[in-house]
Amino acid sequence: PTVSAYSKSNPYKAELITKQRITTENANEVIHYEIDLGDSGITYEAGDSLGVYFLNAESLVDEFIKHTKVNPADKVKLASGSEVTIKKALTEHLDVTETTPQFVRAYAGYLAADGKKDLAPIVDDSAALSDYIQDRPPIFIVADHPVNLSAQQLHDLFRPLTPRLYSIASSQEEVGDEVHITVRTVRYDKDEKDYQGAASGFLADRIEEGDEVKIFIEANRNFRLPENGDTPIIMIGAGTGIAPFRSFVQGRQAKSDKGKNWLIFGNQRFTEDFLYQSEWIQLHQAGFLPKYDFAWSRQGDKKEYVQHKLAQRGQDVWQWLQDGAHFYVCGDANRMAKDVENTLIDIISKEGKLSAEDAEDYLNELREEKRYQRDVY
Repeated sequence: PTVSAYSKSNPYKAELITKQRITTENANEVIHYEIDLGDSGITYEAGDSLGVYFLNAESLVDEFIKHTKVNPADKVKLASGSEVTIKKALTEHLDVTETTPQFVRAYAGYLAADGKKDLAPIVDDSAALSDYIQDRPPIFIVADHPVNLSAQQLHDLFRPLTPRLYSIASSQEEVGDEVHITVRTVRYDKDEKDYQGAASGFLADRIEEGDEVKIFIEANRNFRLPENGDTPIIMIGAGTGIAPFRSFVQGRQAKSDKGKNWLIFGNQRFTEDFLYQSEWIQLHQAGFLPKYDFAWSRQGDKKEYVQHKLAQRGQDVWQWLQDGAHFYVCGDANRMAKDVENTLIDIISKEGKLSAEDAEDYLNELREEKRYQRDVY
């Protein structure tokens, strides 16, 4: 691909052309976004990610200002050296939604200087601290323990804002000068106030079709289709982890590749959040998705996840691997990807009649041959 003039440090202002919710009201909100690359000359490959810049919600910024009694017009010095008002810094330049241990330690220090020891026991115990920061955004901590700060002190609590990366859900061979992403909107509440994830909330609530969004491509050379289009592929994705596989199969169909495609997808309910359902059915009917399995964790009596489907298909998985298949996993790193990997090792051991150690060696060989690739987050 040609090198584009646009990058993380020089993002392209692209137009959002489509915004469509693809789950029902009863499910987690997942939105399909289509972005126009215009005449930017931006190119990407299946497996790449889209970097998205965003602004923090004004209501959230105002809450930080209220609890710390900062004057919103006071000037602060950014990490880059330039000066802006604290309100502008909080809106455009700082990551105010991610809680880090450094944030809690610094905030505990401000409280202690004010004679408040509220967070002292937590910062002195690293296990308690890592527990405390789980699912607790900075605003919850500041709201629970307000303290008067200077504008610069408030600024210094946060890291510079970094764009969020989303796996690309389209193939340029199919969609041309567009790029698609699949985003779950993060929503939570506290004391009857509603909050959103920083980037997912910006996309869902604060920009509409026709508005501009600053984007760039982040190449991912460790998540690539096989060079030979005849090679079979097994794709395992849960939730929005389906995104790159839409891109993979779109691209293979556009190029009329002969390699067989097998998708194993999991979500909560077939009826509520089967992402891109009609497209998968069409791809199957057109012969580009000969094999598929779906796992639903909240449909029916027993919870079924992708690793369960994988285990049930052990013989087929082993046969595909013997036929040279590449194996891809996309989604949650903590649970799903670990469970899938353990299941895969079990299959290799059982079907290949190998010891657990030899099965792990086999998987490592697949990894070195770029036949086992993961895009996990």
